[in-house]
Amino acid sequence: MRAMNWGWSRLMLGVAILALALLGLGCKDVVEAPTSLAYATNPASYVAGVTITPNSPTASGGAIDSYGVSPTLPTGLSLDTKTGIISGTPSVATSTATYTVTGTNATGSTTASLSITVSGPSLTITSHPANLSILVGQTALFSVSAAGTGTLSYQWLKGGVAIAGATAAAYTTPTAILADSGSSFTVQVSDAYGDTVTSNAAVLTVTAVAAGAGTSIATGSLAAARAFHTATLLDTGDVLITGGKNASSSLQTAELYDPTAGTFSAGGSLTTPRYNHTATLLADGRVLLIGGVSFATTLASAEIYDPATGTFTATGSLLAARSDHTATLLTSGKVLVVGGRDLTAYLATAELWDPATGAFTVITNAPLSPRATHTASLLASGKVLLAGGYRASALATAELYDPTAGTFTATGSLTVARAYQTATTLANGKVLVVGGAATATAELYDPTAGTFTATGSLLIARASWHVAALLPTGKVLIAGGLGTGTPATLLSEAELFDPATGLFTSTGSLTTGREAPTATVLGSGKTLVVGGAGTGYLSSAELYY
Repeated sequence: MRAMNWGWSRLMLGVAILALALLGLGCKDVVEAPTSLAYATNPASYVAGVTITPNSPTASGGAIDSYGVSPTLPTGLSLDTKTGIISGTPSVATSTATYTVTGTNATGSTTASLSITVSGPSLTITSHPANLSILVGQTALFSVSAAGTGTLSYQWLKGGVAIAGATAAAYTTPTAILADSGSSFTVQVSDAYGDTVTSNAAVLTVTAVAAGAGTSIATGSLAAARAFHTATLLDTGDVLITGGKNASSSLQTAELYDPTAGTFSAGGSLTTPRYNHTATLLADGRVLLIGGVSFATTLASAEIYDPATGTFTATGSLLAARSDHTATLLTSGKVLVVGGRDLTAYLATAELWDPATGAFTVITNAPLSPRATHTASLLASGKVLLAGGYRASALATAELYDPTAGTFTATGSLTVARAYQTATTLANGKVLVVGGAATATAELYDPTAGTFTATGSLLIARASWHVAALLPTGKVLIAGGLGTGTPATLLSEAELFDPATGLFTSTGSLTTGREAPTATVLGSGKTLVVGGAGTGYLSSAELYY
């Protein structure tokens, strides 16, 4: 009996131990699969280049051990595989797309669909192009300011049509004609993210310029930048531009300016490249080019331009090579050539070119003084006044050539020694001499008295390479050149001499400073100023009204 009780006790103890074991197992946590997953921001819209606020997930069901995403998040964004948080700075704009984020533990997984859009950074126009009003022949400068991330690109449009090559933040129009008035200009600004904004339209107003306005406006440009060239008003009304030099060479080309179109076109080739030569309009409408410099050689050659054929042909040669000389059409139709210099000396010789023979002959009675960069003025008497110029220094002497006697005789001296001056024969027969000295003085030569007397002073002293033009009003336009300072100042200022008062007054400046340009009074009364040197050699031209 005791043995039986003992066995029973042992059995009951085993049952109790087993029950306790089972009870312990029931108390342990059972791993549960996650049942849902969601993100705080969904859909999410971001801007490229801007750091996002971290986007955190929430989940229900069992705890998530790891996260994954498909497809790959936009460039610059990342998913923390432990926490599921999305963070970073998107760097590329992307269209709206759906991304599947999967949360997983040992028992199972769940997913969330997340919509993400990355747009380009904010692109705005901060300053739109403004309406502009200009004169015929001027250019207009439109500009825009824009804010955005990265490098911006631009495309200007005229009347909604893209302008070739106009791809900067500013756009300068070609020289305007009246037909351009009312044109509208816009600009499209784009960024690297594909975003584009279009500016407000700016309207261009173009106004005609009245004669006597006293202003200069741009006109067509030369094909070749040049200075120390010549400009001759042809009987056709066109202006012939010949030779000259630029930074690299002596020029053999010629161009024609059409006042009606306001443009330059090719005018044929000279037989020889030349600058510091002369160009004289002959009685028959042809143009005689004489001497000058070709690269490092002083020339004795001469040639004739024929407007009827548009060609240059050689004519007789000078007996002495020369540059910086003068050439004057006499009442006989012959051309008087005086002075100048070659590579070694200043010349005290003179020659006559005869259109009947095309040959030069030496004038037996030589000029009284060697001189170059002087002036020669045809007087009402038919005589020629030679004044100033340079030899070893600036000269104050003057002399008269008498075509009838074939002689040179002294006349009154300049009040100031001058070289590189200008001389303009006025309607009253007197000659205005301006510049070429260290002072702002000017003077008048009176053919009757044979003397020079001081007149009003220039507003700005001009040492050399300015221009002078007799206007239809009888006034004289003085413009450009070099001042008298050290270093010499390049001048754009212009002034007018009034013979009635003997005074100089200010007028509208040139559009750019120029030395050694040309100035030609057109049939319209406007003055065409061409080329010269400024910041480098110039291809630009302008009209003074």
